[in-house]
Amino acid sequence: MNNTKTHSVDHSNEVAPKVPLRYWIVVATFLLSVLLYIDRICVSVAKESIVSDLSLTDKEMGWVLSAFALGYALFQAPSGWLADRFGPRKILTTVVILWSLFTALTAAAYNYMSMLIVRFLFGAGEAGAFPSISRVNFSWIPIEERGLVTGINFSGSRLGAAFALPTLAWLIAVIGWKVTFVVLGLIGVFWALLWFWFFRDEPQSHPFISTHEKHHILEKRQKNTTTTSSINVSTLFGSGNMWLVMMQYFCSNFIFYFSLTWLYPHLKAKYALDSVSAGLYASLPLIMGACGNWLSGWWVDRIYAKNQWQLSRRLPAMVGFACAAIGLVCSLYMENVIGAVLFLSLAIFGADMTLSPSWSFCVDIGKNNAGTVSGTMNMAGNVGAFVTSLAFPYLKDWFGSVTPFFLIGAGLCVMGILCWSKMDAEKPLT
Repeated sequence: MNNTKTHSVDHSNEVAPKVPLRYWIVVATFLLSVLLYIDRICVSVAKESIVSDLSLTDKEMGWVLSAFALGYALFQAPSGWLADRFGPRKILTTVVILWSLFTALTAAAYNYMSMLIVRFLFGAGEAGAFPSISRVNFSWIPIEERGLVTGINFSGSRLGAAFALPTLAWLIAVIGWKVTFVVLGLIGVFWALLWFWFFRDEPQSHPFISTHEKHHILEKRQKNTTTTSSINVSTLFGSGNMWLVMMQYFCSNFIFYFSLTWLYPHLKAKYALDSVSAGLYASLPLIMGACGNWLSGWWVDRIYAKNQWQLSRRLPAMVGFACAAIGLVCSLYMENVIGAVLFLSLAIFGADMTLSPSWSFCVDIGKNNAGTVSGTMNMAGNVGAFVTSLAFPYLKDWFGSVTPFFLIGAGLCVMGILCWSKMDAEKPLT
């Protein structure tokens, strides 16, 4: 009788299975990643309307696209430091509201210079997103889940851009490019307010977390064995690991950023496509980029589970760069849009395979300063994005062909592979 009673009490204390709170946080950061790239790619989809209304040339439009990349690059490290110092709850709320404001203000641009300024400030606002998400991952995500979570977050950016290409082309045709930017700005403010209400910087501070999940996260997340103070500049830039991760991310972003800037207008002009058709074709490489993030994130965690920490970062990234080089070179030999898009999809798939290991690597070596380290890497990466925005139109004008651009991209892939062969995930910044 007593045994039965005891069994009954134990059963009553069991909590019904539910979705862990950290998964909802991943959903929130995934949705932010989707919005981040919808806002970012809108200017590329609206290129023809903006060029017509503001009387811009292709080279001036290249500077508009690069102004975003410059603002985004310059504010990566500072925004990462702010996330480490003040916590991702406050910083993400602030930067999302700021970039949403400048998204809406894009509609108010009335000439070339005003568009340059607004897009630079928009880039500066967006700079805080992924470094802050890295800081979220350090506090909330067990280390054995880090690769897949990073892949999921970055896949959101690719799916957001892929969804945006045909959808925004239709929306701009219906309500105009200016109203479209205002609508996107309002959506961003709504997300920011929800994030501030829902999120807490540490699991032990969240009112909705279960005791079991809190203990699981604190036990399984990466231990911070370095000082909790901010990392200094000499330590950051005195590390060979830091320079290598920056160089390979420059290479990765040089390739990927083409899909956000010049791929859509390139396909539309070269193959005489209408806006929606060009959007659908240009969305395929981005969808494959999302797949690259998922595969790489799963692969990173799979290899790590076999106690091969070093290999779990190196192998997916090196395979990704190899795929990107093959895709870029082979696309040059395609005479029709389908063949070109298929090989460009392979290139973007490969480039995006480098993201999960790159950002996981930054959290590995940065630990409590993950926001600063990942922000510094992303700063270098977006120097690559800045170069891409200008290199494509200028190289095409100088050589009368896109071939030099793609060959340079393939060469950078080889450089990325060499960088990864020297990187050490088990050597933290100290």
